[in-house]
Amino acid sequence: MSDPLQDADLSTRDIGPKEAVTHRRVLHIALPILLSNATVPILGAVDTGVVGQMGLAAPIGAVGLGAIILSALYWIFGFLRMGTVGLTAQAAGQGDQAEVAALLSRGLMIGAGAGAVLVALQLPLFWGAFQVAPGSAEVETLAQKYMAVRIWSAPAAISLYAITGWLIAQERTRAVLVLQLWMNGLNILLDLWFVLGLGWGVSGVAFATFIAEWSGAALGLWFCREVFQSGAWRDRAQIFARARWVRMMQLNVDILLRSLLLQAMFVAFLFVGAGFGDVTLAANQVLMQFLMITSYALDGFAFSAEAIVGQAFGAGRRGVLRRGALLTSGWAFFICSLLMVGFWIAGPWLIDLMTTAPEVRIAAREFLPYVVLMPVLGCGAFMLDGIFIGATRSRDMRDMMLVSFVIYAAAALILVPWLGNHGLWVSILISFVARTATLAWRYPKLEAAV
Repeated sequence: MSDPLQDADLSTRDIGPKEAVTHRRVLHIALPILLSNATVPILGAVDTGVVGQMGLAAPIGAVGLGAIILSALYWIFGFLRMGTVGLTAQAAGQGDQAEVAALLSRGLMIGAGAGAVLVALQLPLFWGAFQVAPGSAEVETLAQKYMAVRIWSAPAAISLYAITGWLIAQERTRAVLVLQLWMNGLNILLDLWFVLGLGWGVSGVAFATFIAEWSGAALGLWFCREVFQSGAWRDRAQIFARARWVRMMQLNVDILLRSLLLQAMFVAFLFVGAGFGDVTLAANQVLMQFLMITSYALDGFAFSAEAIVGQAFGAGRRGVLRRGALLTSGWAFFICSLLMVGFWIAGPWLIDLMTTAPEVRIAAREFLPYVVLMPVLGCGAFMLDGIFIGATRSRDMRDMMLVSFVIYAAAALILVPWLGNHGLWVSILISFVARTATLAWRYPKLEAAV
């Protein structure tokens, strides 16, 4: 019997940018990512579900509030994954293996440094987050307890962005699948043990994630070991080449600003929702798991677009780029249609699975129709993000996100005072439509740059 870890360590195939983009190639890249990403919302549902068994709204809201604050802090550095995919895919398309190796080293340096900064600044960061979060005293106390544990895995969590981006750019998606299955599977098992078995409550969820993230980073480095064995990772001239760093930082700053705007939208969503009370906060957190399912399902094909478009862009193959964008987007829309039907049919059952609090179940059912519409309305935004990341068109992403953020803020200012939490959900749907329309408007210039 073959060793699954050894198999996963190998490239999925020796695929180059000149190979025709087929349905088989798209699925070959996307399916392992789809399977690996499916474990992440399952993990979120388990996190919510295990504390939901306590029968109280406050622990659910605390885990949701703490997780989204940390996710917002970590995803500020999400440029590390996105920038690494685009740059590495283009370097691979150009056949520049020295730069491929150097990009991994740069990514790990940024990830470790960023994580250390967050650990050092945790007290003022948490204080600032709670100054703008209108949650109850009980929710804030439990959320603080959760974050105080999880923050210590920040260097591992952020470095994983670079590791997964580097693997995806080379279409090594089986390695990403094994990495996610290991990390999230371990997290789920520890959740069940620490919370339901040992009764650690919110702290148990935090310790489970802390252990899983550090073990995941270690496994990810093992998958990249050929770079360390070859010695390419310490080629100082290549790694610290000024022109390469300037390009990387320009790209990353644009993606960072784009990510900040995107996170501001979702953090504002959570904080405004918290102002409607603990029950609404808990209901929104339960429904956000449906959004996470949608986003991770779409990421499978968005990542395919990043790899294929990036390699084609680096090799100057406009026809390959266009076909890759079309095929990956077609598959994404098919998946979104299935998700929409699935949420409509199974939504109430999934809500009941994640919480036993009667008042939270009732509130979540009230807002479920908005989540049912989310997959189809969000499909275009997710796929265009992937296409623009692969082409490293970061300035367009930044500018169009700013326009979309302004549209979202205007919608929320008008609709929330009028419709309450319903207006908040409508505003999020409007933001997805705005992102799709603005990026689609810029797409012709992307092709013209090849």
